[in-house]
Amino acid sequence: MLAVVVSGALARFTRLPLPLVQIALGVAIALSVVPTVELDPELFFLLFLPPLLFLDGWRIPKDDLLRDRATVLELAIGLVALTVVGVGFLIHWLIPAMPLPVAFALAAVVSPTDPIAVSAIASRAPLPKRVMHILEGESLLNDASGLVCMRFAVAAMLTGSFVIQEALLTFLWLALGGIAIGVGVTWAVSFAKQQISRRLGEDTSAQILVSLLIPFGAYMVAEHFHCSGILAAVAAGVTMGFTEQTGQALAATRVRRAAVWDVVQFAANGVIFVLLGEQMPGLWNSASQTVLASGHAEPWWLLVYVLAISAALGAMRFAWVWASLKLTIFKARRRGEPAARVSRRLMLAMSFAGVRGAITLAGVLTLPLTLNDGTPFPARDLAIALAAGVILVSLLVASIGLPRVLKGLELPPEPSRQTEIDQARVAAAQAAIQAIEDEQHAMGAGQADADLYTEASVRIMESYRARIDGRVETRETAAQRHKIEGIERRLRLVGLGAERDEIYRRARAREIEDDLARRLVRDIDLLEARYTG
Repeated sequence: MLAVVVSGALARFTRLPLPLVQIALGVAIALSVVPTVELDPELFFLLFLPPLLFLDGWRIPKDDLLRDRATVLELAIGLVALTVVGVGFLIHWLIPAMPLPVAFALAAVVSPTDPIAVSAIASRAPLPKRVMHILEGESLLNDASGLVCMRFAVAAMLTGSFVIQEALLTFLWLALGGIAIGVGVTWAVSFAKQQISRRLGEDTSAQILVSLLIPFGAYMVAEHFHCSGILAAVAAGVTMGFTEQTGQALAATRVRRAAVWDVVQFAANGVIFVLLGEQMPGLWNSASQTVLASGHAEPWWLLVYVLAISAALGAMRFAWVWASLKLTIFKARRRGEPAARVSRRLMLAMSFAGVRGAITLAGVLTLPLTLNDGTPFPARDLAIALAAGVILVSLLVASIGLPRVLKGLELPPEPSRQTEIDQARVAAAQAAIQAIEDEQHAMGAGQADADLYTEASVRIMESYRARIDGRVETRETAAQRHKIEGIERRLRLVGLGAERDEIYRRARAREIEDDLARRLVRDIDLLEARYTG
């Protein structure tokens, strides 16, 4: 955790991608006198993947995911299957000492992209939002397909047989069962939570804790029934996004919960990459011994293997992206729709963005130590080291290549959503005015001072009417209004900062009590968040 804290400042100072800085810190810890952590793959999967995948599924734009579902599924399933076969045969050809099932297992575990690494790298490059959403959707789903393929390959190595019908049925059970369990757990917990809150009131801290427990519950239930815990966590997050649209939670719960989840995301992401770095020196040493035992005179053959596998992964990904895009354009033209041209540099950027991460390392570490007859699992250390090398190469290529490929590239214009936002705000203001009028009449009925209720409601409704009047305008007046709003935002932030400084000054001078100062500052902070969020 200390390394995660330090990594933020180092990344800003060196201008290097945060994941690479965290991996370097992990390597430094492993080479120092500080005791390192022995990574237990099953514990790693349980502790880190459910909350992070759940949060990604929760926050990913659902409409964009559904709109591009065909492209996402092509990348998440079709590309993974092609990679397992193609890269698997390549690995076996490069390293004949590695049995073909083990080569398939290694190809399967390096095929999925990592949603955590993708988000971390893409945050430094101006990728179009639609491309970013496709990458996020792909990385959320291909983890399950890649790990399932690895499981089949390991089973073939252990038993010496592979039945395609059984594999397909198992895949369907893993995928559909995991999704169903994730949806069911989230819906059941949300329903129970709403019933309890409606009858007994809402406890903000308890609500936040429940949201933290849901992904672990979905993951563990799915694994208990031998389904995909990864897909269960993702499905639970997507379902959480829909259940939250009922608006049942208190505003304070949503504000505090968002802050808690941001901290969890930052800490867990950082710890994952630091742990990844901690494993590197030990993996290199073990794999070097394996390479020497296989007949190579120098362990630098490891680097050759890693670069060859990485090049094959990049070439297959570029070819698949190109073919998928051509197919999409062909379908659009058959429907009579205009098909926009996409730059090859943008396709190259999508290929570079196929970053591997800690999920790949954790998956390959689950390779069994021995076969069924008790003999050591062949080339296990070599497979683990190659997977770790592919992770590093993908991070380096994305960190260096993405900004260069996208530099000066004229990206497709992002569709403006200002009209949609304005319409929603007008509709919300109209609903607020109607609700205020109804409540004012109910509160003032039969009261001697009914005019006070009328006066209060008029003062509140004036701000809503101003919002409605401000949104019904021409394009020229809209541009002027946006400029005025920008000026007003800056002036309000200056005023709020001065307010907060004065409150703190009075608290230091003991002119007001600490708890009162905290309440006043919290009100100012919430107002500031409105103008900076």
